[in-house]
Amino acid sequence: MRIEFLKMQGLGNDFLVFDAPAAELDSSRLRALGDRHTGVGFDQALMLETPRDPDTRVFYRIFNSDGSEVEQCGNGARCVAALLYSRAPELGRDFLMDSLGGVVHARVSDDGMVSVDMGVPNFDPRALPFDAAAGADPLTAAPAYKLTVDGTELDIGAVSMGNPHVVLQVSDVKAAPLERFGPSIESHPQFPRRTNVGFMQIVSPDHIRLRVFERGVGETLACGTGACAAVAVGRRRGLLNDNVRVDLPGGTAMVSWAGAGERAWLTGPATTVFSGSIDI
Repeated sequence: MRIEFLKMQGLGNDFLVFDAPAAELDSSRLRALGDRHTGVGFDQALMLETPRDPDTRVFYRIFNSDGSEVEQCGNGARCVAALLYSRAPELGRDFLMDSLGGVVHARVSDDGMVSVDMGVPNFDPRALPFDAAAGADPLTAAPAYKLTVDGTELDIGAVSMGNPHVVLQVSDVKAAPLERFGPSIESHPQFPRRTNVGFMQIVSPDHIRLRVFERGVGETLACGTGACAAVAVGRRRGLLNDNVRVDLPGGTAMVSWAGAGERAWLTGPATTVFSGSIDI
């Protein structure tokens, strides 16, 4: 089977983007495509399907490089939006897309920057899911849970952005213990579907630095939902303002979140790197 694809990236978070093939791609084929030495290589593969909701432009599915399917990807959503606009600019710059994580509102600006509505951050542990301590109140406890990892007790935030996120605040993101704690937290038994793990350094109320260990991928140059999750946790702790610059290894994103009950918006660049075809 041959597929035609685009290689796209948003802040260094890279994607294989293709229209749904006639045959289903199993996890072994996806892993082969994701191998950076013998395949195409990507953080996530984005498969575009015909809309399931007539009010949306597309239904997209997201697969990690390990072949697992996930609910949402912020930078991936921005790349899909950029592609849809380039294919049919006459349909406008403001439109809806659909995914397992729900409907996403997208906007493409005149300067090429792409914004996506990532929904309302959900601090209920059941949304991740997260087996939090019995009796924990998600309205008060979620920003500062205790989690024991490899014999060390850590303070974490836990929030769903349509996919699960843990956020740890660190003094220096460059020295963050990502390699030590990222894999252990990702597969911690209190997260039955695994979780993404962000390490956040607060520079000022309007500026953070962030590294993310992504579920099923490892550390990536950027993570859009991770950026939103970090800002949401920081806002809930009273440490951040409602518009925050997020510096990631691959570049800078902007996250806007007005607070409880409001929707978080992620803004940044999304570009096509190359196109190609591959037999699998």
